Amino acid sequence: MEAGLYRYCGIDWAEGHHDIAIVNREGTLVTKKRIVDDPTGFTELIDLLTEAGDNAGEPIPIAIETPRGLLVSTLRASGRPVFAINPMAVARYRERHSMARAKSDHADALTLANILRVDAHLHPQLPDDSELVQAIAVLARAQQDAVWRRTKASNELRSLLREYYPAFLDTFVARTSKSGTNLARPETRAILAIAPTPAHAAKLTKARIATALRRAGRQRGIDDLATDIFQRLRVPQMRQPQLVEQAMGHQALALLATLDAACRGANDLEQATAEQFRKHPDHDIITSFPGLADLAGARVLAEIGDDPTRFTDPRALKAYAGSAPVTRASGKTISITHRKIKNDRLAAAGWVWSFAAAATNGPARAHYLNRRAQGDRHPAALRHLFNKMLGQLHHCLHTRESFDPKKAFGHPAETPHQPAAA
Repeated sequence: MEAGLYRYCGIDWAEGHHDIAIVNREGTLVTKKRIVDDPTGFTELIDLLTEAGDNAGEPIPIAIETPRGLLVSTLRASGRPVFAINPMAVARYRERHSMARAKSDHADALTLANILRVDAHLHPQLPDDSELVQAIAVLARAQQDAVWRRTKASNELRSLLREYYPAFLDTFVARTSKSGTNLARPETRAILAIAPTPAHAAKLTKARIATALRRAGRQRGIDDLATDIFQRLRVPQMRQPQLVEQAMGHQALALLATLDAACRGANDLEQATAEQFRKHPDHDIITSFPGLADLAGARVLAEIGDDPTRFTDPRALKAYAGSAPVTRASGKTISITHRKIKNDRLAAAGWVWSFAAAATNGPARAHYLNRRAQGDRHPAALRHLFNKMLGQLHHCLHTRESFDPKKAFGHPAETPHQPAAA
């Protein structure tokens, strides 16, 4: 029998069952089977691999269309190399063998096995991340999702308030930001809960407003703030018909409940993420960079992992993050464009990272201002800064050194101060 090295396994996964196909080096089907998604099915999978030549010294590589789930986690824990193949790539491979676009679960499993047989070197193996960094990834991604849900709920609520209660938005806009009301603030949500309509606002007393502010966590300047809110909510404004206003008030309270839940989830997950991140040996190195505190640093670590062999050089990491541009050359035409195929979560974390770094006086801000002076727009300048710092992070993690601004940026030329988000 051939060694396990010359056998390749493909798994077409589904919710209740999985189709298995194992091929040899010539692409001939060795065995196939459908297993159920439970411990018994996993045992059958291991038996199939063992019969095909799988062993500890030469485990059979496995291709599957997802990087997560209990099946993938159990296979990774067993020490077998697992390759997560993008479903779009599988569809392109499938078309090499069938112009009729025929599709079946068994055929997909066979296609996955043949992808490894032919092009395993072109597809990255799932990284060998530590259990701690996998836990950080779960929490950091959940917290990021909670923030996006919070933003969505806040925008929906703001849109509704503009239709019948603009005075409420105007009441808090001056105390939160110059661009709009931050409805996610505890004080704002506390007042809206007791005054969801202009009719409710007209009946509010200063004492009740002050009580709501204290319940929201306000500790200083409560009386002055309560007086200001009381006066602003009583400014004359256009009103919807009474019954329509009441209906919109009920809708606002329903959206407020969704926003409250999203805010609590984001806050709780932020604390849990930071707590786990502080336990990781890379914590001090990552947070030594400007713009990377516990939350942003955890998001970055969650996406790049702690497998030192995952990114062989900074260019691979930059391409993965989408900070490196794409160059297309055809004949005499050369174009350099922004990379769109990337890890969206890491790119989002990089935007926050570079924005915070560019807003703080230091070499990172000077680098950002230099890029602006050279003609870059704000997004391009931030992306360039992220690209540079990401390469420095790769170096520091491999050399186990903390960030040194002099080594990283040298002595950038002095530039006139400008607003970071100009």
